[in-house]
Amino acid sequence: MRNRASAKHHPHHDAPDTADAFRRLAALPPGPQRDRLRSQVVEAWLPMADRLAGRFRSRGENLEDLRQVAALGLVKAVDRYDPERGHAFESYAVPTVTGEIKRHFRDHLWTLHVPRRVQDLRNRVRFACQDLSQTVVGRRPTVAEIAEHAQLGEDDVRTGLEALESYTALSLDAELPGGEGGYALADTLGCADPALDTVVDREAVRPRLAALPERERAILYMRFFADMTQSRIAEQLGISQMHVSRLISHCCNRLREQVLRDVA
Repeated sequence: MRNRASAKHHPHHDAPDTADAFRRLAALPPGPQRDRLRSQVVEAWLPMADRLAGRFRSRGENLEDLRQVAALGLVKAVDRYDPERGHAFESYAVPTVTGEIKRHFRDHLWTLHVPRRVQDLRNRVRFACQDLSQTVVGRRPTVAEIAEHAQLGEDDVRTGLEALESYTALSLDAELPGGEGGYALADTLGCADPALDTVVDREAVRPRLAALPERERAILYMRFFADMTQSRIAEQLGISQMHVSRLISHCCNRLREQVLRDVA
């Protein structure tokens, strides 16, 4: 059933007259007959759902996927619509389908989780930039210009501009131009300094090292900082290698006990 109403009842060409079908649908019990009528109503309104999906075609999502999401929203609208409330189906279906599409963007297409308020700021900033691009020639509109046009504070505009960059993200393996043949994004990122793990230990033992006798301090410095062997240390100090080994072991055990006692 695809009887179309006149323009005075339905302002859009893709708004069929299904009022009688909805009344019959509400009266029918579950079963094949109701399912067939429901499918006919959904099919009749699909052009409207496609039109709504087309409004979002320039936002980075495949149009066919958007049409499927819009169709899902249309099915929900058909199932939930109550003709007894006296409202036209179109006035109920449009926000339902549009909301389903927006929910799809919010839940599936943002690389980073962005609060709804920030998403709204992003949209207002994006629309303002599009409007201003027709009047501001040869440059990007300033934050102040966007704020005035969108009736937002400048801080909110900056938040919206940052959200524009959060919609998608580059892979760490993405190649960037520059250098000889480009480079990967991961090459620009720093990494944790393994020496940071020893900072706490060094600071904890520093005052205890300073309290050691001069010879013991010299032995520990030569062994652990100058990377000298025990035999070289023994030769330089004029003592046996066994004596050096005992002094190192004794000093390390004493420092460990002192540090652990301080921690406890």
